[in-house]
Amino acid sequence: MSINFPLLLVIAVAVSGVLALVDLVLLAPRRRSAIAAYEGQVGEPDPNVVDKLSKEPLLIEYGKSFFPVLAIVLVLRSFLVEPFQIPSGSMKPTLEVGDFILVNKFAYGIRLPVLDTKVIEVGDPLRGDVMVFRYPSDPNVNYIKRVIGLPGDRIAYSSDKRLTVNGQPVAEKLIGEEPGTLGSAMLFQEKLGEAEHLIRKEMKRYRMEPGREWVVPQGHYFMMGDNRDNSNDSRYWNDPNIPRNLLGMVPDRNIVGKAFAVWMSWPDPKLRNVPNFSRVGLIH
Repeated sequence: MSINFPLLLVIAVAVSGVLALVDLVLLAPRRRSAIAAYEGQVGEPDPNVVDKLSKEPLLIEYGKSFFPVLAIVLVLRSFLVEPFQIPSGSMKPTLEVGDFILVNKFAYGIRLPVLDTKVIEVGDPLRGDVMVFRYPSDPNVNYIKRVIGLPGDRIAYSSDKRLTVNGQPVAEKLIGEEPGTLGSAMLFQEKLGEAEHLIRKEMKRYRMEPGREWVVPQGHYFMMGDNRDNSNDSRYWNDPNIPRNLLGMVPDRNIVGKAFAVWMSWPDPKLRNVPNFSRVGLIH
């Protein structure tokens, strides 16, 4: 079962806020009036009676306590920064399984929580950005990939694993064999726009027919993982409910934000290892 955490958070903020408002407008004045009436009837007020009259109902107490905390979390998570954990190796070597990352929620525009409607334009994704988005075939699932194609771009991926954008091969330089792979995987330095980053290729593995090309429609983006032969990305998505010209494309409305930093790594808590901070740094 998928839990819509943003919706639950909005509901929690609304409920706790209503409880705090009810206390401010109705219940708190009644308590003050009751205390004033009691103090006017006795010569010397009993502190225990005053405490009893001033005591807030338990539900109101919880609502007032949680409201500011939940409201701050909602604002931070919806409009500023949201944390995610990397569940797969599709972005190796840039991101490893278990990396905890931070995502800038306002880099590509301010959106309303739950509705995800963009209300303020801030900027657009750039080629080479690492972006979190909702998977087009299942918007309840978040994906993270690199922006390869912008609206209007023509993308090609050849049989020799070369990426071409608008007829121009993307610059890449062989770094060498990935340690521990016995030559089955090679690392390259790729330059997409202003972004320079490492990518991983398994030179003897082929998942798709050669010569594929895609044209990115307006308002959409073409995404690929840095682990080029182990990534479920725009090259492979197939959904009969999505028009053919939009297959593999991420619509602007599905954008969550720009991934910009790793703040902790915890590869597999089930193995009883501990979190580490060896990979802390900015994402390129």
